Amino acid sequence: MTTTINEAADGLPDVRDAFAGKRILLTGATGFVAKVLLEKLIRTVPDVGRIVLLIRAGSHGDARARFEREVAASSVFDHLRAVRPAWLERFLAERVDCVTGEITAPGFGLAPARFAELARGVDVVVNAAASVDFREPLDEALAINTLSLRHVTAFARVASAPLVHVSTCYVNGHNRGEMREDVVAPAGSARDGIPRHRDGWYDVDALIASLQRKIERVRAKADGADPERLRRRLTDLGIAQAQRHGWNDTYTFTKWLGEQVALRAMHGHALTIVRPSIIESTLREPAPGWIEGVKVADAVILAYARGKTSFFPARREGIIDVIPVDLVANAIVLAGAEALSAGPGRRIYQCCSGSTNPLALGELIRLLQAESKRNWRKYDRLFHAEPKHDFRTVGEGTFHFFMGAFGIGATAWNGLRRLAGAPGALHALDKLRTTRLLALTFAFYAHPRYRFHNAGLLALAARFGEEARRLYPVDARLVDWEDYLCRIHMAGLNRYALRRRDAVPEEPAAAAAAPAAGVDPLAAPASR
Repeated sequence: MTTTINEAADGLPDVRDAFAGKRILLTGATGFVAKVLLEKLIRTVPDVGRIVLLIRAGSHGDARARFEREVAASSVFDHLRAVRPAWLERFLAERVDCVTGEITAPGFGLAPARFAELARGVDVVVNAAASVDFREPLDEALAINTLSLRHVTAFARVASAPLVHVSTCYVNGHNRGEMREDVVAPAGSARDGIPRHRDGWYDVDALIASLQRKIERVRAKADGADPERLRRRLTDLGIAQAQRHGWNDTYTFTKWLGEQVALRAMHGHALTIVRPSIIESTLREPAPGWIEGVKVADAVILAYARGKTSFFPARREGIIDVIPVDLVANAIVLAGAEALSAGPGRRIYQCCSGSTNPLALGELIRLLQAESKRNWRKYDRLFHAEPKHDFRTVGEGTFHFFMGAFGIGATAWNGLRRLAGAPGALHALDKLRTTRLLALTFAFYAHPRYRFHNAGLLALAARFGEEARRLYPVDARLVDWEDYLCRIHMAGLNRYALRRRDAVPEEPAAAAAAPAAGVDPLAAPASR
């Protein structure tokens, strides 16, 4: 019997036909983006062959046990559980394979025979694993965001499979201007110190080796020091090295290094890099507003809602590039379908909103603050009381001056209170610590000096035709920012990301306001 393949106008197959019968290896399945991607594939490509998930063993069992606990039980599948419960259960049991492996280890930590067997059974690799804490210790960020690409690309080459690698638009670092879908050059003087290969990628082997030597020196000096102190020193090292070479933080620096490793290793093979901007809750699917954890803007929203900050350093006229996570998952699906159908080559797509549906940072703040004051009772998990104060933004210089003056005054007044026997710390000091932590982590992203472009991604969607654009939309012009931010996202944040107030004790100030290690500033919780 012959199978008819539907094709788009320029010869690309229908997206669902491209994946039919194919075997996909997906890394990072316990993360935010990968969960949305997995649900989308299951729901819209029921004829996919198999989905193989490479997952680290958790503390309570192997990859399958962790999958059942952290992925299969997720509310991302609530829609499918409601409309096709038996079918979903059967699909997860019969066509989702879980492999216990470590992406940071050569051969994923598998026996050579098992590694080869796994490679023989894969048609396309999607790498969504990442360590996404902006301020992670350099050794940990380097291992997962950079060195792991050596192992992922080795697997893709053995499998003779295309690789779709999920990166971030913020690999653009301290560059400024119009950022297009191309290999990113380091910013400023750092460009001269990293040699560029004639085929476009940067040779980062010497830089990686230098970073590893610096890590070892820090470890040697800290011999016998407590683990937390060593961790802080490695975190400081990561920030210092990132800023020296043209990036704001360890996350984006190591993601850029990872891109260069992948570009070199997959030269002559099929490699697609998908770069999302700031990923937030779903626009439409599987349910409007679905989110997991607290993302970039949400940390500031949460601090404002709890009365733990009222001002922030920001450039209100700058374009803050936000993209709903379902549009990102759709971009990965389209990139994977193209990779399965086209030959070897390098493709880079940016999934973003800044060039087609720009949102000014000041407008985002205005919309969210107005909704908070108008409808705060609707968001019972987010707001514990009516917000009475305005959220103000100031320039960086003003911010640092005010923080210094405010800190001296608050500390002195707190000292007087203690001398007088008044219990506890001032609320003002609590706010000071929270505001400083938020600024330390996110101020760079609140001063956008470039605009991301996605002409290539929109052209790819057009090549797949109207049906694909309907099923797998990637165009940010679909987003009505007022509706999305003030109704869809706020409701989703309240429903999915936060617990009921009576479910957990009140959190400490900094933890309630800013992300801890593993909270994704741009994408998803840390996942391997």
